[in-house]
Amino acid sequence: METAKNNLREPIVCVLGHVDHGKTTLLDDIRGTTVAKKESGGITQKIGATDINKNLLEKIVKNTFRNVSIKIPGLLFIDTPGHVAFSNMRARGGALADIAILVIDINEGLMPQTIESIDILKKFKTPFIIAANKIDLIPYFISAKNKSFYEVFKIQRPEYREELDKRIYNIINQLYVHGISSDRYDRISDFTKTFAIVPVSAKLNIGIADILMVLTGLAQKFLENEIKFSDESTRGTVIEVKKEGSLGTTLDTILYQGILARGDTIALNTANGPQTTKVKAILVNSSNKGIMEKDKVSAAAGIRILITDKLDVTPGTSIIKILDNPEQAFEELTRESKPNINVSENGVTIKAEALGSLEAIAYELDQNNIKIREASIGDITKKDIINVSTLNDPLERIIIGFNVGISPDGREAMESSDIKVITGDVIYSLIEEASKWLSDKKHELEEEKKNARPVPSKFIIMPDYIFRAAKPVIVGIRVLSGRVKVGDKLITENNKYAGTIKSLRDGDVNRQFADAGMEVSCAIDGVILNRHIFPDRPIYVDIPESVAKELKNQELSDDIKETLDEIIKIKRRENQFWGF
Repeated sequence: METAKNNLREPIVCVLGHVDHGKTTLLDDIRGTTVAKKESGGITQKIGATDINKNLLEKIVKNTFRNVSIKIPGLLFIDTPGHVAFSNMRARGGALADIAILVIDINEGLMPQTIESIDILKKFKTPFIIAANKIDLIPYFISAKNKSFYEVFKIQRPEYREELDKRIYNIINQLYVHGISSDRYDRISDFTKTFAIVPVSAKLNIGIADILMVLTGLAQKFLENEIKFSDESTRGTVIEVKKEGSLGTTLDTILYQGILARGDTIALNTANGPQTTKVKAILVNSSNKGIMEKDKVSAAAGIRILITDKLDVTPGTSIIKILDNPEQAFEELTRESKPNINVSENGVTIKAEALGSLEAIAYELDQNNIKIREASIGDITKKDIINVSTLNDPLERIIIGFNVGISPDGREAMESSDIKVITGDVIYSLIEEASKWLSDKKHELEEEKKNARPVPSKFIIMPDYIFRAAKPVIVGIRVLSGRVKVGDKLITENNKYAGTIKSLRDGDVNRQFADAGMEVSCAIDGVILNRHIFPDRPIYVDIPESVAKELKNQELSDDIKETLDEIIKIKRRENQFWGF
């Protein structure tokens, strides 16, 4: 066994990047399949792993880079691209991947999901290389196929090379803003300080040898401690759980440590907490024989495990081989199942399909200064809707669901609820939508508060428009400043009660308010004309002292500020400290 010879296992590689930048197509090139072409929208439907063994690695890499010495037993690529998949795949609380490929469209540069991917890679301290994809779309490209970047670059015109350099320098500058020093891989002298950019065309299968060479070199030079093979304990990560009829429950798993054999007892996390089960069968991908059964498998490997019990296994959970007492494994699995999320007394509610997804979206919300009140795994249910709808703060009546559905009773509860539910499978879109809703809601609440709160305002009764003198007074008024509203209490210039505005009409239209400069018909309750209030004399909207204090520290229009000062002077005739 190769791993036993050199004491190294295969490094595990994950692919991340923005939607449509070519993650799946690049994986297809590496594994020599056409999954993206067969599946709708180019999205990978099946989760697994592609094993590039040492022989194949040597064949691909040494074709171009003859002096490269390959010591690792191969490379294991996780077939599910994306930073969320990356977050969901854990190895003892850290990232499952030893190294990652960040795919960037060389013509578009960094996009929202690229930045999310960088943040996640930084969080897990995962080394990565950059695949600058779509170099075939740069002007002046002389077409080529199935070659290394090194070979393709040699046949290009000077104009193309110049355009390529411009785009690479643009990516270098954008990455620098995010604290990443990078350069084209063949120009780097110290890989400990500079991230490698490998120009590729996934569409034309250009640059794959270069990517494999750089990954191999980095793994051999810098990851030796991380990829040491050990059979002291056996561990893996469940990527996907499938219930296959009469066959039973199968677990698509990445085995990253030790040896797993048929008949072994394993501990894993389920909906009912940690449990044990036995390995009934181990299935692996074979390049020439399809899926085949094996008695024993060594790390690192992508395997499908058939278990003896029908358990509701949690995706993203670890599997731990049990040698005697399962208690220690159970403790570890319990710790692992608790999300590492900062929750506060106030904030939004989030749901996701797996622990890693939950942490990924929580991390991005935190980056956007959005607080989280509650975070849990699973679909959005009636209970979630009811809990959130009873919250006092309208800004907290929101549920953000990532990669989850809404249960039938949850949908029913939503119909009679005023809460906002946002669901989707792209984090940056969810954050964008949630941020917009929170901003709009905050503005709406401020407007409501503003409309409910009296505004320093002044008006006069126009003597030519007297329609009724009492019960209520109905007169034409001219608003001199501010905004008078239905429900406003009024005072005279002597601080005497001047009634309450019962209604406002502009022609045949009822209005809730009238702004400075408007002339409207006004019904005033609680006073008699020419006894309590008089035409051509100023009438003010009464302002509570607390509101006056609040308004003094705010930016106000000149007419409202002047009216506020007049009201303060009126009030201070009776209380010299009013409004201080």
